Amino acid sequence: MTKQALVSGGTGGSGGARRVAEMIMRFTPVTLALAALFATVSSVGISQRPDSQINPVSLAWQANGDAARASGNVDAANDAYETALAADPRNRAVFVALGDVARQQGLQGKALRYYQGALALEPTDMAALGGTVRALVDRGAIATARENLSRMKTLCRGECPQIADLNGLVDKAASAPPMDTKNVAAASDPKALAKQP
Repeated sequence: MTKQALVSGGTGGSGGARRVAEMIMRFTPVTLALAALFATVSSVGISQRPDSQINPVSLAWQANGDAARASGNVDAANDAYETALAADPRNRAVFVALGDVARQQGLQGKALRYYQGALALEPTDMAALGGTVRALVDRGAIATARENLSRMKTLCRGECPQIADLNGLVDKAASAPPMDTKNVAAASDPKALAKQP
């Protein structure tokens, strides 16, 4: 069979070859697109792990940080937590622990950034929300602290003892004498708070 016969449709069996070639040309782009989609979906499924599968190295460093913090060595705890976070950036508990350490050191803006990191991974993380309320109260941002506390009350299903504690903390801070006007203005802006140390 000549080339011209194939191109023109030919006679006999060449019409079948032409139909096969047309079908291949029609469905090849669709097939390639589906293959690319399946490859992407399967690679995403392999690379993303659920929260329950945190890297064991990160968990080990987190335990080291907990031990250092319990013994009062805040600097060693901070270093261990940062290493744990580098080993697995999805470890929300480490974000919360780093926020707690920063708050303990009086670095409320830094604490808020760490709590926001945990909330970016899980917006309903009660420990991170509670830490945020405490950091905001420490900064004098009572109105914003109340908003976060209200969010916690909405999310709470059943017994939530930390809400009663935080409610008392916010009420106590609200009844305290007011801060000077410069600090009040800075405390009322959550974005400004997150940028401060």
